[in-house]
Amino acid sequence: MNGPIYLDNNATTAVAPEVLETMLPYLKELYGNASSMHTFGGQLGPAIRKARDKVAAIIGADPSEIIFTSCGTESDNTAIMSALEINPQKKHVITTRVEHPAIYNFCKHLSRKGFRITFLPVDDAGRLSIDALYRALDDDTAIVSIMYANNETGVIFPIQEIGAALKERGILFHTDAVQAVGKVPLNVHTLPVDMLSLSGHKLHAPKGIGALYVRKGTRFYPYIIGGHQENSRRAGTENVASIMGLAKACELAMASLETEITCLSKLRDRLEKALLANCPDSRVNGDRERRLPNTTNISFEFVEGEAILLRLNEYGICASSGSACTSGSLEPSHVLHAMGVPFTALHGSIRFSLSRYNTDSEIDKVIEVLPGIIKELRSLSPYGRVKTCKE
Repeated sequence: MNGPIYLDNNATTAVAPEVLETMLPYLKELYGNASSMHTFGGQLGPAIRKARDKVAAIIGADPSEIIFTSCGTESDNTAIMSALEINPQKKHVITTRVEHPAIYNFCKHLSRKGFRITFLPVDDAGRLSIDALYRALDDDTAIVSIMYANNETGVIFPIQEIGAALKERGILFHTDAVQAVGKVPLNVHTLPVDMLSLSGHKLHAPKGIGALYVRKGTRFYPYIIGGHQENSRRAGTENVASIMGLAKACELAMASLETEITCLSKLRDRLEKALLANCPDSRVNGDRERRLPNTTNISFEFVEGEAILLRLNEYGICASSGSACTSGSLEPSHVLHAMGVPFTALHGSIRFSLSRYNTDSEIDKVIEVLPGIIKELRSLSPYGRVKTCKE
């Protein structure tokens, strides 16, 4: 096979050829500053407005509700800080124990600054305890931030139900939808959120571009302060080429969404079924019904995930042991730990995340080589009683 078998698309995606083609003129000929007074730079304004229309469309928003940012992390941090700035008397933030580090670690940072943070628990399938959320709410709560879909397990959270409850209390609600946009249908007309984050490199746009949706009428305070860009809601010279790329990626995702949901679900399920059948002492982590169509997280007991990844890499197969933002750490996944995954499985978890560019033959290759890898690694395991995989 030519090139890697890339099954780590929740970490980042390949830039779509159509996206690159759209970006090139803005890297070469149309390189002006969109805020300039002269015609050369000023001509970029209408292009940005059209791009904003396309990004808004993928979540059913009004273009005026879209703020371009540098990434999902900036969007997440901005949403929380805005809520705290406009409600300085409120010191309570509610989130979950399984959030992406962009929220999870930022909230831990806030706790060290004197803010009160509630990290809501999940059950053994990664599902949120709604009752725990209701119990945590109080008059001091400035914002609730709960991800739309988990980046490690793909589990989708009950955002509709949560938002309805928060709306009654008048509490701001943000969702990190970075893993969901372009993978499942989203429409903020019916989704009761005040703010929503998305990131370009999760849907075949380049790294370094994201967006924050802020519902009309929501009080907002900018996180990055300086110039007048983004209607004075986010300072910094516009990243025009990447904005164009994000818009094209959103357009492509909308056009193929239903087809991709069907195709990716079939590929994922075939991979999952084969690995569970051929590797005893393996398990899927997370709710297998309410999840993203492209994601499966499988634990292979009595073996280290890092060793599995290294052996897969020898075959040109790219996967992950969790969030790319924590892959440099030897600590077990905080997501799986919060789910109560047993110790024997906690360190042997592998996340496979697919995209539109994955093929049946690539899945066949993983099914062919991974059981042998697990068998080999288990033969070296200090756990003498483990079962081995079928060849």
